[in-house]
Amino acid sequence: MSTENEGAAVPPETGSRPAPPTPHPDPAVPPAPDFKPAVGAAPDAPSGPIGPPGEPAAGSRLPEPVPPAPTPPVAPPASPPAVAAEGAPVTSGTGHPLPDPAAGSGGTASWWAEGGSQAAQDGPQALHGSPGGPADPWGAVPAPPSQPPARKRSGGLVAALLAAVLVAGGIGGGIGYWAADQSDSSDSTTISALGNPKSESRTPGSVSDIAGKALPSVVTIEAQGSNGEGGTGTGFVYDTQGHILTNNHVVASAADNGKLTATFSNGKRYTAEVVGRAQGYDVAVVKLKNASGAELTPLPLGNSDKVQVGDATVAIGAPFGLSGTVTTGIVSAKNRPVASSDGGGGNASYMSALQTDASINPGNSGGPLLNGDGGVIGINSAIQSAGNGGGLGGETQQSGSIGLGFAIPINQAKHVAQQLIKTGEPVYPVIEATVNMKDTGDGATIAGNGAGGSQAVVPNGPADKAGLKAGDVIVKLNDTVIDSGPTLISEIWTHKPGDKVTITYKRDGKQSTTQVTLGQRKGDS
Repeated sequence: MSTENEGAAVPPETGSRPAPPTPHPDPAVPPAPDFKPAVGAAPDAPSGPIGPPGEPAAGSRLPEPVPPAPTPPVAPPASPPAVAAEGAPVTSGTGHPLPDPAAGSGGTASWWAEGGSQAAQDGPQALHGSPGGPADPWGAVPAPPSQPPARKRSGGLVAALLAAVLVAGGIGGGIGYWAADQSDSSDSTTISALGNPKSESRTPGSVSDIAGKALPSVVTIEAQGSNGEGGTGTGFVYDTQGHILTNNHVVASAADNGKLTATFSNGKRYTAEVVGRAQGYDVAVVKLKNASGAELTPLPLGNSDKVQVGDATVAIGAPFGLSGTVTTGIVSAKNRPVASSDGGGGNASYMSALQTDASINPGNSGGPLLNGDGGVIGINSAIQSAGNGGGLGGETQQSGSIGLGFAIPINQAKHVAQQLIKTGEPVYPVIEATVNMKDTGDGATIAGNGAGGSQAVVPNGPADKAGLKAGDVIVKLNDTVIDSGPTLISEIWTHKPGDKVTITYKRDGKQSTTQVTLGQRKGDS
């Protein structure tokens, strides 16, 4: 914006004719009230000099201006440059609701915003009103009507600036409606956000890179029993033969004459059948009945024994039926003894679990827990609930995630899966001694009697051969502290039949150690 010397006359607009001076008002007539321009419009300047020549007296008010006499039309100049008011905002934004992607299933609507700046497209000349620059249809302030020369440059300048400020204040409120009402107008403009090369690179190891590679190999499993009961869980491609690895509690309802389907991320659905399941490990293997046409890309398996607390994790599943959900977190703890139940009255499952704070909810069960390299380090299986203690991640009665999720280490799950594919039944390592499951804090106590009144220590079994007796309290297995019966079982099940383990126990207040060669038990009892 250019400046002129104080008091310099403003040339009249092209085509206008100065009105004849008006007579001096009658001194007896009181002065007109102060003129206040309306919001969004520039005030009309007086049509001519008012009062005697010279400066007005201090505190005096100017009377109402007299409209100029009509003048004959004069041809306008050719293509006058448009001038935008300096300092007036030229951008705006408006929000529009998008269709709900989860319509009919309790989804939430998303919002997107579009914004436009004509100056951003026309260049800096349009913003400042440089001669020759294109006009800004939203930010430009309309030129005021023809005005005669002003007495004083300062008065006209202040009035013009005031009008510009008021008009600028009205632009923001009007543009949203104009853009919505005239969305098909050729004058409507939008701008695009600048891309971030770092975030768009999807570098190897980023969450988006891991998810993009893993999602096509993750399936949503729907199980329905012959009685109509069932639920939804998750699984992932284990091999190119069409085997899917998941949790036992996900498919248990459909194991006997039920219906089982697996849906891939591309929407293709296949019927499946149970190959084998291990209730104690909470691991199951299902197979697609007709895998022709299915893109079977097995997920790479990591090494859960090398996982460290603090390592990054990515969990994929179908929480509450929302397929393909990706969450992230870290490994919060290792070797966490977890005993869980599906609430159906069946035997509990025991695991020495990986704990993660990645969000896991009902429906995530059976899905992969991945490391920062995209390798599977665990099968998401259970969550700790704030409402009722704990439970399995596929059990719909459980409440949502509170940041305490548990996964079966993949090294153990892989061993179990191979057994199930080969024989259809699991094999468990055992010491053949019954321990109390409710006592906690002091160790795992060998019970006085076994199931049905049998002996707690099976004669000639592994525990008996190692010298263990009823009443002994097992406090350590190798270097792992044992604080309860479930902890002892979950730790034993991390081994294989035939492995030798060192057990530390207390008898009559005296602590001793012994070596036990683990036996085996086939099938779920």
